[in-house]
Amino acid sequence: MSNKQKLELTWIGKDKRPKLEPRILLEDPARSYHAERRVSDGDLFDNRLIFGDNLLALKALEREYTGKVKCCFIDPPYNTGSAFTHYDDGLEHSIWLSLMRDRLEIIRRLLAEDGSLWITIDDNEAHYLKVLCDEIFGRKNFVASMVWEKDAGRKNDAVVSNSHDYVLVYAANFDIWRRCRNLLPKTEEHTKRYKNPDNDPRGPWRQGADGTAKSGSDSLRYEITLPSGRVVTPPAGNFWRFSKPTLEKALSENRVYFGKDGNRLPVIKKYLSEVQAGIVPKTWWPSSEVGSNQEARRDHLRKLLPHIEPFSTPKPERLVSRIVEIATHPGDLVLDSFAGSGTTGAVAHKMKRRWIMIELEEHCHTHIIPRLRKVIDGDDPGGITDAVDWKGGGGFRYYRLAPSLLEQDRWGNWVINRAYNAAMLAEALCKLEGF
Repeated sequence: MSNKQKLELTWIGKDKRPKLEPRILLEDPARSYHAERRVSDGDLFDNRLIFGDNLLALKALEREYTGKVKCCFIDPPYNTGSAFTHYDDGLEHSIWLSLMRDRLEIIRRLLAEDGSLWITIDDNEAHYLKVLCDEIFGRKNFVASMVWEKDAGRKNDAVVSNSHDYVLVYAANFDIWRRCRNLLPKTEEHTKRYKNPDNDPRGPWRQGADGTAKSGSDSLRYEITLPSGRVVTPPAGNFWRFSKPTLEKALSENRVYFGKDGNRLPVIKKYLSEVQAGIVPKTWWPSSEVGSNQEARRDHLRKLLPHIEPFSTPKPERLVSRIVEIATHPGDLVLDSFAGSGTTGAVAHKMKRRWIMIELEEHCHTHIIPRLRKVIDGDDPGGITDAVDWKGGGGFRYYRLAPSLLEQDRWGNWVINRAYNAAMLAEALCKLEGF
């Protein structure tokens, strides 16, 4: 071990790493589901739903999918008192950090060079998770910490009414990702800032450089003759915000506005038609834009699956769709290794992205499969269905993890597991050998 000191996050058991056997995946055709007919040319049928421990499942995917995942969205346990049966503060945090570290390291290898990881988390572990991700992905690949308003209401019985969670974002390679990430569509709020008071044939515009500033160089102090004939200069100690050549160029292009009477200080127009096709995402994500836990639970899942008790804090489809919209294009691969109620797969499916979901708990069968069947059949009217004009189609394959290749016989000797037939054994050996 090197004696060189470094800044790092430490915890009980950090040096312990599980020995992982690359298991094979066994399809269960009875649980797989596909639309009876093709709805559109973009239908995707080879999506994967994997039932089993997500660490072993991620390891099982590693050989085939290394460098192929465009976006990984995970909603891991938040490590509140309910995350584990027995809660011991020091040990509990250590278990959680080891759980996350082991999974994030494989996810990092699965990401494409232009891929990204998005993690929802709350205040309990957000700061620890940030440092952990810095170690695994490198601080230079940190993108942002989005603040999601998960609840627009106010809890008056709380000391402080907590209404937000975070979405921590890392790129596999920030320099590559920043050039290929998508902008968000322009909103009505954004476009209404552009007006056309002078009926400019180039269309609506908004004020660009204008007026004066309190700092600048001598070259930014010069006389301007307004159309009214009035000659103006910046007040003492002030400077124009634009240089004389910039103003002259704007005048030659007829993009300077002096007011209706020609007596106002000049403003240089910035046309809506010249603005990039979308808007840069902000770090504040209000529930009015991306939904809330209550929206997902009450307004969507209860109506979609009325006979099944929904999760207490499901993620709204609008939240996941914003992530998918920023991070991917149609046909790209989306991964969720903490599938929960299946929101990621449902959203990716509706947005015509390929997807892989992993879930260990029984709600893989009670929640996820019934939900996906409705999505595929076009019977899910909620969530983002109308926004993306979803009509149904596509399908998924259901897999479970094979048991371990080796088992102990009654004398304690390691032998080939009796559950393996010849085909399974051949596949397992090929995976172990890296073929």
